Amino acid sequence: GDAQLTLTQSAPLSGAVIVTTPQEVSLIDARKGLKMFQKVKVPVLGIIENMSHFICSDCGKRTNIFKTGGGERAAKELGIPFLGEIPLDAEVSESGDMGTPIVVKNPSSPISKVYNEIAGRVAAQLSIVNMQATGLPSDFKMTWKTVPS
Repeated sequence: GDAQLTLTQSAPLSGAVIVTTPQEVSLIDARKGLKMFQKVKVPVLGIIENMSHFICSDCGKRTNIFKTGGGERAAKELGIPFLGEIPLDAEVSESGDMGTPIVVKNPSSPISKVYNEIAGRVAAQLSIVNMQATGLPSDFKMTWKTVPS
């Protein structure tokens, strides 16, 4: 979209994350976004599927309100990492409206754990992009030796 294009022209970006919902109409936009970032040479770190499902707080049953799995299928199709699924959660909305991120308000909640896991995957992908920019292969591994004192 225009906002993303303006951002890429205004600030240096280390990478982009495509966020989509599971429905095909949203995935069409996600594919367009990916192509735009590729054209302006911004590395795409991966895809996140938002509103992937809902887990009932009373019974624990998972309900796929929309289709599910579209983000993961698109990531495979496009050859980019799938970073994870974020379920619908009323506590996220409530804490956001209060100006406090859920990971701060309730860091031990299941939804906070989802956000933290996805953040870790984003950080890992950013590390890979940075290693590739330095010319090191993405499978490069450093080893540490302890030197006796």
